Amino acid sequence: MKPKSLVKIISEEEFLLLAQKPSAFFFKIYNSFATKLGLEKDVSRKFYSNLIQEAEFLESFLDEYGARENKEWSFFTEYVACIRNLGISAFFIKHLLDRYPYYNLRDSKEGFSKFQSQAHTALEFLNQSMLNIYQEVIITAKANGLNFPEESVSPHEFSDIEANKRLPKNITEDEVKDEDDRIVEICEKIQEVAKRMQTIKISPTNDLNELKKLVPYKINETRSRAFKEMVHSVQSDYDTYVKHTKLEYENPMIKNLRGHISMTLHLLEVVLWLTHFYERHEDEIRAGECKRKIAAMVDKGQLLSQVVNFAFKYSLQFILKGSELAEDILKQFVKVGRIEVPIPKPLGFHARPSTYISLISRNYNEDLFLIVDDEKFNSKSVMSMLQAGGTIADKGYQTVIFEGSKRVLDDVKILAKHNYCEEQEIPEQLSYLKELRNSA
Repeated sequence: MKPKSLVKIISEEEFLLLAQKPSAFFFKIYNSFATKLGLEKDVSRKFYSNLIQEAEFLESFLDEYGARENKEWSFFTEYVACIRNLGISAFFIKHLLDRYPYYNLRDSKEGFSKFQSQAHTALEFLNQSMLNIYQEVIITAKANGLNFPEESVSPHEFSDIEANKRLPKNITEDEVKDEDDRIVEICEKIQEVAKRMQTIKISPTNDLNELKKLVPYKINETRSRAFKEMVHSVQSDYDTYVKHTKLEYENPMIKNLRGHISMTLHLLEVVLWLTHFYERHEDEIRAGECKRKIAAMVDKGQLLSQVVNFAFKYSLQFILKGSELAEDILKQFVKVGRIEVPIPKPLGFHARPSTYISLISRNYNEDLFLIVDDEKFNSKSVMSMLQAGGTIADKGYQTVIFEGSKRVLDDVKILAKHNYCEEQEIPEQLSYLKELRNSA
């Protein structure tokens, strides 16, 4: 006797009755959306948020009943997923436009105007693409027998929040232990993210063939998600240890830093969802009739251009500006100290250990001095290090003093602990030395 299946198979007619209610509000939102765009009215964050929520709800319902694997409902389900993905991208762009004045960015009026113009162009493209797909959803829905409501959602449900009004700032600034160290750590993380994002070397282009080489081969969902998570980690640290502290209140540059982190984070969200859309739904990535239809509704060239020429370009621009700001902040907070370490064995400060010391100093773009008999030798210069090495050898010294910031001295300690890598590989903590050595 065969065991009974736990899954009950229902007919398309039975499913149609179940699908009427979950799809109704999704269509009512479309009616409001189409009316807003027709009248050239602004679409608020709250509207996008509800559009996304209803698309997610309907998509989950469809997936619960296996609609993607049904011939009559698979296209409908794919279209709903597309609207959700593009809606999320539109929400983050609208969020950036609304929040830009409060991010305290050190940007010129011309820079803001240019960003604003490109952001609005991106929104117009996404809105029109969603409208195109929505219209195809309706055609498919009616072909399947779904009722299409004529009414719209109430405009009061999605009223805009007035962004030009603020509560008085009267919260008590928190006292956080080791604030200075937290700031230094956050600044270093921002600089690390900026370095990593620069490594993929993406330049703006309007050539479609070049855009196809960049997406998804250089920038894709996986890579953009990794960048986003790194930036999100920095923002989380900032909000946990720095936000609303006395330090933030007294130092405007620190608050400016938070704005650059947020701009980068939300732009990477746009990169993530648009690359996801391209990889998931574009016909050249995944073959099929549904993919070809979607590609006809969402202009491929414009989609890739928004990824490369808007979202990623500006995310890189803001993290690089944040990195420059972080460098200025570090100059205020870095504490200078001294350490005593042994000299390299058996040959002292000859070319290899001197080069590694110099690269540590250059990596942080900070002064590091080797002190011999009260004379300071600048470690950024290999020649200066070799000169100091000769003096140390002549006098038979077995230990030396280095002077610099804590983060630089910490790396010198690691190098000294591994005998300046005279007989072993560069340790993982100093892996950047390999890149600097190879690029020198």
